[in-house]
Amino acid sequence: MVSGPRVLIIIQNLWVPFDRRVWLECQALVASGYDVTVVCPKGPGDPAYQVIDGVTVHQYKAYSPGGSKVGFVAEYAYSFLATLRLVLRARKAGTFDVLQACNPPDIFWPIAMLLRRLDRTKFVFDHHDLCPELFQSRFGGTTSLPYKGLRFLERMTHRKADHVTSTNDSYRRIAITRSGKANHDVTVVRTGPDPDRLRRDPSAVDDKLRRGRRYLVTYIGVMGPQDGVDIVVRAADHIVNNLGRTDIAFTLMGGGDSFEEVVALRDELGLGDHIEFTGRVPDETVRAVMSTADAGLSPDPKNPLNDVSTMNKTMEYMAFELPVVAFDLIETKVSAEDAAVYVEPNDVAKYGQAIVDLLDDEVRRRRMGRLGRERVEQVLAWKHQQRAYLEVYDGLTGHVSEIGDVARATGS
Repeated sequence: MVSGPRVLIIIQNLWVPFDRRVWLECQALVASGYDVTVVCPKGPGDPAYQVIDGVTVHQYKAYSPGGSKVGFVAEYAYSFLATLRLVLRARKAGTFDVLQACNPPDIFWPIAMLLRRLDRTKFVFDHHDLCPELFQSRFGGTTSLPYKGLRFLERMTHRKADHVTSTNDSYRRIAITRSGKANHDVTVVRTGPDPDRLRRDPSAVDDKLRRGRRYLVTYIGVMGPQDGVDIVVRAADHIVNNLGRTDIAFTLMGGGDSFEEVVALRDELGLGDHIEFTGRVPDETVRAVMSTADAGLSPDPKNPLNDVSTMNKTMEYMAFELPVVAFDLIETKVSAEDAAVYVEPNDVAKYGQAIVDLLDDEVRRRRMGRLGRERVEQVLAWKHQQRAYLEVYDGLTGHVSEIGDVARATGS
C-alpha cells in the first residue's frame, strides 16, 4: 500500500488522544490517506512511543514547574528541546510534507523553519489560543517585556506559516490585521463536537448525582485563573445564602492551576454540601453528569482572551441538550446563539440569579436545549469543520481527500 503525504503534528499543552481537537484532526487526516505522526507530552501511563488508531505518537515526560512567569519560560524551554529531539527522531522514518504546530505556546516555528530548509516541509499553524491575551488576562499589562515577547512569537509564527487554521473568526482577524497574513492564507476550522459521541443518554441518568436536590447544574473544563470557576463558587454562595435556594446541586468537573484555590474558596464559604469538585473524570462519569444535569455553566469572565475565544465546554453542553448560562462574550454568542442566557460580564450576583431563573423555567430550558443540539448537528459538528481542514492540507500537498469517505471513517 502506497502511503500518502507525511504529516507531523506538534502539541505541548495536552496529549493525544486527550486533546480532542487535535485527535479529530489526526483521524480526519488518516482517514483521508495521510501518514500522521504526533509529538506531544506523555499522558498518565503513556509510553514514549505508541501507535494509536494508525497515528504514530512520540511522547516526552511533561515538565510543569508552576504558573509563574519564570515557570512558563522554564516549561517552554524544556518542551522546545524535548520536542526538537523527538522531531528529529521521527524524521528518521522519512521526511515530512507538512508540519502542523498547535499552540499554546507559539515557540515551534524555528523547528518548522529547520524542516523547511532541510526537506521543503510546509508549515501549518493551528491557532488554538491567543498567547499574548492569555498572559494579559493572567498578569495584566501590555507594556512588559514578556508581553512584547509573546507578541513577537505570535507574529513570527503567523508569518512563517504557509497556512493558518484559526478556531474562530476573531482569531482569523487577528492573524490578518495583527500579523499581516493574507486573507487566503487563513482558514477558520472550529473545534466542533462530535454529536454521535456527545449526546444525552437517558440510560445514563442517575438521580443520585443530584445529591437529594431538585436541580443539578454542572461545569466541565479547565480550572485556571482565567476560567471563572471562582465565579461559580461565589454565585453558588449568592444562590444559597442570599436567595435561600438550597435545592440546587453543583458538580464541577476538571482540573487545573486553580483547582486547589477554588476548592478552598468553597470550603471557606461553607458550601461543601452544595458544590462537588470531581477532578478529572472518565467519559462515563461525564456522560452521566451531563445527561442528568439541568444546565451547563460557562462562567468565563470578560477579558481580552475570553471575549474572542471559543469555549469548547459551551458546545459540549449544547451537544448534551443543556441550556447554558454564560457571560455576554463575542465568540460565546457566536457559538451558542439562542442556546444560552447571557449575563452582564463578571457580575456574580446576576450570574447566580440567571441560574435560578433558568432552572425555574422548564419550558425555556427545554427549548434552549433543543436549539443548542440542533445547532451542533447542523453547523458546529466536526463533520462540517473537517472539510475546510482537509482542503488546507490538500492544497498544500496536492493530495485529494474524499470528504464523504472521511466523514464516515471518522464517525462524524
